[in-house]
Amino acid sequence: MIVVNEGERCGRSVSELKRNFGFIAMGLVWSVLFAGMSFYWALGGLLGLRSLGGSIYELSLDPPPSFVRMVWLTGFLKLLGFVLLLALLIRWKKPIIAKSLFYAAKIAGAFLFLYGLLNFITITLSAMNILEFELDAYATAWRLVFWEPFWMAGGIFYFFAVTRSAQTPQSKRNETSDPDI
Repeated sequence: MIVVNEGERCGRSVSELKRNFGFIAMGLVWSVLFAGMSFYWALGGLLGLRSLGGSIYELSLDPPPSFVRMVWLTGFLKLLGFVLLLALLIRWKKPIIAKSLFYAAKIAGAFLFLYGLLNFITITLSAMNILEFELDAYATAWRLVFWEPFWMAGGIFYFFAVTRSAQTPQSKRNETSDPDI
């Protein structure tokens, strides 16, 4: 008995998710580190906060309860990315779930990368005295050397964690039976 996929019946190519385990692993580590920093700061830790600079650093010195709640919330939101990457490792039977996870990873990756890139550009413009930010030289250097590239790296990990393979099951069978075709 031959099982025909609905996509094949309609003449559409069936796409399968191709997992890039290296990018998924790096994204998982990135997410845990990033969430861990938020949890550390929410618990009152100060190590590394000066590198953020500006109002975030000022608020963290004597944080109001709403600020602490917001830092906890950001930590949990960062863990949602971890869950998203873990979900990519599952072979979902329903194509809608796989497709949704594919687009969620792409959108999250694009957002993270663009967020870091736009911050990098604006902070660079501030360092060149074109824009004015209240960042001291220490925070500016850390933001340009570490924080913004860190955001962009996370975006790359998420974006490339999964790709689509546009091969139909029939073309896969043909490839395995005759690799020259």
